[in-house]
Amino acid sequence: MSSMTDHYQILIKPVLTEKSTDHTEELNEYRFEVAGGANKIEIKNAVQALFDVKVSRVNTMLRPGKLRRRGASWFRTPSRKIAIVQLQDGDKIELL
Repeated sequence: MSSMTDHYQILIKPVLTEKSTDHTEELNEYRFEVAGGANKIEIKNAVQALFDVKVSRVNTMLRPGKLRRRGASWFRTPSRKIAIVQLQDGDKIELL
């Protein structure tokens, strides 16, 4: 069984954008940036343990890093793994 610190290592931070806020209000979906090696079951268990809610579905996506320039040098920002977590009806997470 995972310990509490493992849950905090799986969920890095919530993704708070205009689109994610709309999905939260309309579809009861929340987006989190998660650890790259985390699978859907680990993400589901972490959300349920940390926020005391029931998760009905987890979708994941990999967001590749963007190519950026600083002065004359180019670099790529880190890739991120995003989890879209849908909660059962009646459950809610207070992020702010």
